[in-house]
Amino acid sequence: MPSFEQLLRRERFWRFAAIWALLLTTILLAERYWWDFFFAADRPRPVAPRGPLWPDEERAIALFRAVSPSVVAIVTRTGGEGGGTGSGFVWDRAGHIVTNHHVIEGAREIAVILDDGRIAPVRLVGAAPWTDLAVVKLDLPGLHPPPIELGSSAELAVGQTVFAIGNPFGLSRTLTQGIISALDRRLPTAGGREVAGVIQTDAAINPGNSGGPLVDTAGRLIGVNTAILAPAGAYAGIGFAVPADTVNKIVPELIRTGRVPLPGIGILVLPEEVTARAGIRGVAVQAVIPGSAAARAGLRGSDLARGRLGDVITAVDGRPVATLADLALELERVGIGNKARLEILREGRRTVIEVEVQDVG
Repeated sequence: MPSFEQLLRRERFWRFAAIWALLLTTILLAERYWWDFFFAADRPRPVAPRGPLWPDEERAIALFRAVSPSVVAIVTRTGGEGGGTGSGFVWDRAGHIVTNHHVIEGAREIAVILDDGRIAPVRLVGAAPWTDLAVVKLDLPGLHPPPIELGSSAELAVGQTVFAIGNPFGLSRTLTQGIISALDRRLPTAGGREVAGVIQTDAAINPGNSGGPLVDTAGRLIGVNTAILAPAGAYAGIGFAVPADTVNKIVPELIRTGRVPLPGIGILVLPEEVTARAGIRGVAVQAVIPGSAAARAGLRGSDLARGRLGDVITAVDGRPVATLADLALELERVGIGNKARLEILREGRRTVIEVEVQDVG
């Protein structure tokens, strides 16, 4: 049987253990209050000094500050309350602004929002739907924003850093950065034609960026952002820009005359599936426009009612063509006023015809 002293020691032990257990429980339950009391930042915190910006950051900031005043937001009204938005950039000190044709297509009213917040009406100067380019002009007295500096798309290389500036989803003055992902892409446009030499980039381009500039690290225009490749119509890492060399050829012509000569020969063509069903690779002539260069050269159209296929153009100056877009690009290469050597398939026989390229715009 335990002695009195042993019982007393046990009682002290359990009393001591109970006190410590109660103390630990109190500490655990009160811990969150202690943290709040001693460590809660319930007053404005001091700002930690940062070191200098990285050189790449400084360059991007300087580029945006230099180029963004030349970029405008474009707002259109097509009737009633309907309309759209896009981007554009100042081309010259006369106030001409370049954008995409699809941005202003069908618009009854067009206005731009300048870098300083001013809203100004513009008038349409001219458009070239087959290159998806258009020019509008500021109807604004006084000084205009500075024109953007021009680069050359012929100098570009895959992997080069580029910046897109525009107004995606109506969010003004947005800068995105990426690289040139590919060159010499072909972009379908109006009338079954294509723009050649198109720049592909992974810089974020979304609806509203259309018509804005794609610039290099020197802040020079190298392309006009025009399209994205995405099922949902939003950024998916693949965007396209009309090359600056094409812009520099088309825009001055639009400013001078309001239009750009369209190389052609004066034919209507059959859908590609017609020649595909016939097992023929080429551009089948549906009809020849009277008085055209094609008519003077003796090209023959089709008579589908009798099941007769007309001439099928298979090559231009030795370059194979399979679609209307191929043919249009080759005729553009030949140039208006020059003669193109067409290889054609006529009633199963191959022959060659020379046709003068004319303006069919």
